[in-house]
Amino acid sequence: MAVASGAGESRERAELGAEALARIKEERLRWVELFYTDLLGGFNHIHLPADTIDAEAFASGVPKLDGSSVKGFREIYESDMILKPDPTTFASIPWGAAHGGSARFICDILVGASKQPYGHDPRGIARRASAVLESAGYDRSYWGPEIEFFVFDAVRLVPSADSVRDAWGGAGYLIDSAEAPWQAQDGHGSIRFKEGYHRAGPADALEGMRSEVCNILADDFHIRMDAHHHEVATAGQGEINIRFDDLIPAADHVQDVHYVLKNVARQHGKVASFMPKPVFGDNGIGMHMNQSIWTGGQNAFYDANDAYAEVSQTCRYYVGGLLNHARALCAITNPTTNSYRRLVPGYEAPVFIAWSRSNRSANVRIPFYHRGRPEAKRVEYRTPDSAANIYLTEAALALAGLDGIKHKMEPPPPVDQDIYKLTPARRKELGVRELPGSLGEALECLRSDDGFLKGVFESSVLDVWHEMKHDEQLQLNLRPHPYEFYRYLDV
Repeated sequence: MAVASGAGESRERAELGAEALARIKEERLRWVELFYTDLLGGFNHIHLPADTIDAEAFASGVPKLDGSSVKGFREIYESDMILKPDPTTFASIPWGAAHGGSARFICDILVGASKQPYGHDPRGIARRASAVLESAGYDRSYWGPEIEFFVFDAVRLVPSADSVRDAWGGAGYLIDSAEAPWQAQDGHGSIRFKEGYHRAGPADALEGMRSEVCNILADDFHIRMDAHHHEVATAGQGEINIRFDDLIPAADHVQDVHYVLKNVARQHGKVASFMPKPVFGDNGIGMHMNQSIWTGGQNAFYDANDAYAEVSQTCRYYVGGLLNHARALCAITNPTTNSYRRLVPGYEAPVFIAWSRSNRSANVRIPFYHRGRPEAKRVEYRTPDSAANIYLTEAALALAGLDGIKHKMEPPPPVDQDIYKLTPARRKELGVRELPGSLGEALECLRSDDGFLKGVFESSVLDVWHEMKHDEQLQLNLRPHPYEFYRYLDV
């Protein structure tokens, strides 16, 4: 479990830091890497010689961050910031051995001399959401993200990546994948569109690399693994499942999965991508979020007497909060223009706002594999994608669910039908709404429905988020698309 932040925790951090330093000395690691997450979800780091770090650094932090150089953080006149390493996030980076060995810690971010938690630090936002859960009487929450991704042999941008943004004469892309039907030789290793789920080798050409990634995550990053497998799409779509954990550690683990997968893929001469919808005509990648809240050692979502799905009234209210705020949540859980290429009918991505047990066409699903297992009762929110900032996503989902509990938001009746096949009239009759169709629309939904985030997400965070994300939508809208040439060149 991550160390708490605030008064009274300095001694604990220093003691745990001393233990971590002993491990660094024992393993003869020469470098310490301090990682932090920016507002867009990027993992950033700095190397420090191991002999320059002492136990006090874990209590008071390391003054090594220029906040004005990080998008969405500080202005140049207020840029001095502190990285405060969490000693419980110790990991050893195996490819750091070539440079004398590296120890890794994930950091919280503090503001300059005041050493107060920084309001735009995504990990700090998640930490505040966790505190709100606890203050509402839920002393534990468990989160189990299902992390999907693609691993391509190569991706070529035309023109080059350095100039594609300002390419006046046109732009495009080419995806190379030996698995894909457009490139496989004589059918060897080929996976047809939408036929990749749980495929075995030799069709699954990446099982060895995924196992290597999971072994590193388990052995060096101390993450409990659940499973990995090929997903539905061709061209190297995979999924890694990590064991559920508390809110902050679960988010840390997702960042580690991204980091390790990208690095191992590169070592194999490949490209790992968390872009939600890179392949036309096949499934995109989601990040289904399993979640439950607990009080006094009891799962607050479980009720053995509920005939439908063994869910409690608390769980129904939590689901009601997720459904009520689903359109606004998209601006955080689906934060790119490409996210809305995935949220379309026909590719197993949720398009409609509804809940059900065991129904993957609803955006809120109650997994129901067994009866009488309170420890397994959870809500699966299927809308997010792997491009989302995991800290902001978990925080926003927790706050939406809590808002549902606070205001007793009873969800509509569950929909136990294939929602994709329902007529618009029938969906309206069942109270099924649609998710936004673009990032711009999602941002407008968030603008009109952000009250449930207040107090945890500072107003300045939301303002910066709107500014950055509206610019992303604008930049896409300004540029002609290759399909527009196919469709309109001869008009």
